[in-house]
Amino acid sequence: MKRILTRGAATAVLALLTTPVLAQSLVVSNWDGYMAPDAIDAYTAATGNAAELVLHATNEEIMGKLIASNGAGYDVVFVSSPFAEVLHNLGLAETLDHAKIPNLANLYPEAQALEHDPGNTFSLPYAWGTTGLCYRSDLMAEAPDSWADLLSPSEDVAGKTTMLATDRWLLGAGMLANGFSVNETDPDKLAKVRDDLIAAKKTLLAYDDTTFYAKLVSGEAVMVQAWDGWCNYGIAENADIKYVIPAEGSDLWVDTMVILKNSENKDAAYAFVNFILDAGNHRWAAENILYKVPNKAAMDGLDPSLIETFPNMGDSPADLAQFEQLRDVGEAQRDYARTVNEIRAAN
Repeated sequence: MKRILTRGAATAVLALLTTPVLAQSLVVSNWDGYMAPDAIDAYTAATGNAAELVLHATNEEIMGKLIASNGAGYDVVFVSSPFAEVLHNLGLAETLDHAKIPNLANLYPEAQALEHDPGNTFSLPYAWGTTGLCYRSDLMAEAPDSWADLLSPSEDVAGKTTMLATDRWLLGAGMLANGFSVNETDPDKLAKVRDDLIAAKKTLLAYDDTTFYAKLVSGEAVMVQAWDGWCNYGIAENADIKYVIPAEGSDLWVDTMVILKNSENKDAAYAFVNFILDAGNHRWAAENILYKVPNKAAMDGLDPSLIETFPNMGDSPADLAQFEQLRDVGEAQRDYARTVNEIRAAN
């Protein structure tokens, strides 16, 4: 689910590899700022493997390239879990050899039993979290506690709210508000969600995936639909900004690492994902981009003050596991795209 602005300085990283690998040239595709600025150099220094980082802006962008090339030209890609599932279903994802990833043991048990990939057979979780309401507690008469507070806001809040623009999360708010699955495919239920979101559109300041927290900081918005980590960016600038998961619940989003089946640098690719799963290396993401990582050894080393400042960083794996994970919905993705287009086109 990646959409990131980095915060803070990078920490030095070292990898502990159990077996040496031959020098190989590795291509890693990731979102900008989603791992330490010196991660590629540190990986090369630790393993002797030359590596290159290429950036993608969205899941859809990198998926288009991978499908068009049959995965050629890439070795490791960071994608959100529904897209990792698509890569697997298309036969583009490597079936993982766990013996080559000893740091897999650092993951929480819940992170090794995710719905999209039980047993981590084709993907490795990198970050995970929830989607909820991020709001200015000093500018709202009452704290929100329901998705209805966003979809049918009070008069003093109307016109000062934003919703996420990405298909899955925009529809997810409407699905959760109605008590539906976040992976709902029933046409009648999708129509109900569409109608609710068209009505909600009239009360919105904007659809916004990237600057919503800044709108909260400035006061232009008072309540926004937000990924938990991005709400933390607002909290870092204004302590009156709070995050809440509505009573109807959240999705569980998971960003993953996938080794491509057609990778020509398999040993180097395995060394890279193992390097990232090292506790110190993986902890960088939690400390600097303020997203929870599914790595127990990494999270156990966090400074407690970080969780005091950003309470959602303290959500436990059991807390997260109670929410439904976003999944590949197959052919229904066309219905999702059509539904969102109808919402966006409505007056």
